[in-house]
Amino acid sequence: MSKLDDIDRRILRALQQDGRMQNIELAAKVGLSPSPCLRRVKMLEDAGIIRRYVALLDASKIDMGLTVFARVWLTGQHVETVDHFTNEIEALPQVVECHLMAGDCDFLLRVVARDLDDYRKFQINHLTRIKGVQSVKTEIPMQNIKLTSELPL
Repeated sequence: MSKLDDIDRRILRALQQDGRMQNIELAAKVGLSPSPCLRRVKMLEDAGIIRRYVALLDASKIDMGLTVFARVWLTGQHVETVDHFTNEIEALPQVVECHLMAGDCDFLLRVVARDLDDYRKFQINHLTRIKGVQSVKTEIPMQNIKLTSELPL
C-alpha cells in the first residue's frame, strides 16, 4: 500500500477509538459513502496496517490489577540464549509486553498479576527458572498516568 492519505488516517483514528464501529457510521464519520469506506478498510487490513481487532479489558475488574516492569539480564547474548528466552516468554500469558533492549538490561517485560504475592510466585516459579536468566530487577509503578493503545496519526 502506498502512503496513507488523510481519509486513511481518519479511518484509522476512528477505528482506534472504536474498533466495533459499523461501516455505515465509520463512512459518515470520515466523509465517504459506505462502499468506498469498506474497500479502504479492507486495503488497510490487507496491507497489515490494521493487524487485528481486540477488546481492551479493565485489568483491575478481572483480578489482574497489578502491573510490574521486570528488567531481565541474560547470561549472554548468544542467539540460542535469546531465542530460548523469547520462546519461553511467548508461552507466559502474564507477560503482556516483551522488549529486547539496547542499554543496561537485555529485556524489559510488562507483567500483570493479581497482587504482589502472585507476581512473586510468577517470578520464582517461571521467570527466574528460564535457562539463561542471570538476574531480574522488578520496578513497581505507583500510579498509572497514561496507558493507551492509540497511535498518533
